[in-house]
Amino acid sequence: MILVAVADDQPLIRAGLRAMFDHIDDAHLVGEAADGRAAVELARRHRPHVLLMDVRMPVMDGIEATRRITADPATAGVRVVVLTTFDTDEYVYGALRAGASGFLLKDAPPEQIFAAVRVVAAGDALIDPAVTRRLIAEFARRPQTDQPRQMPALAPLTDREREVLALVGRGLSNTEIAGHLTLSLATVKTHIGRLLAKLAARDRAQLVVLAYESGLVTPGWSQG
Repeated sequence: MILVAVADDQPLIRAGLRAMFDHIDDAHLVGEAADGRAAVELARRHRPHVLLMDVRMPVMDGIEATRRITADPATAGVRVVVLTTFDTDEYVYGALRAGASGFLLKDAPPEQIFAAVRVVAAGDALIDPAVTRRLIAEFARRPQTDQPRQMPALAPLTDREREVLALVGRGLSNTEIAGHLTLSLATVKTHIGRLLAKLAARDRAQLVVLAYESGLVTPGWSQG
């Protein structure tokens, strides 16, 4: 049974999600919160496998709540999925940087939400390549005030691993990476596993963030 919690300041959103989870057998909604501080307490109290987190909430926003949940050893196992309208939400990148395992559109159909919860509960990141590209496009439109920096954490990576990380950062799927680099899918999966281990990344979402934070990937990049 997958334990799920919801943090959103809109009662209608919470009620809709509650009704949806009442109709599936392998997930159970264990609690709700209307602000970020309550979401942190909810995570500590119930330790859900997945917490669906709104970004814009009173008292404490979803980014800070996500940061506190993922940084606390007691709740580090809680996977946070950011709920967003995306068209207007410029904070999604910040939420991923804070440790969220992915993001989900608020108007997603029930079956997509259920699938997302199962994917994240299984330990994978909810980084759909198509949605990731929209995130990157949004990030690229924002003014860049800091020069990219090369993080020491990337030093242990081989040239091939850096190539794979760059493509992950641009939102390519494993299949697309395999085609781009003329590798087998199994080899790409092996590289992804090594990247997660070497960079101590929680999941694919964190690899996307590291690719940008390190300066390995910059807005405006395009596939050749």
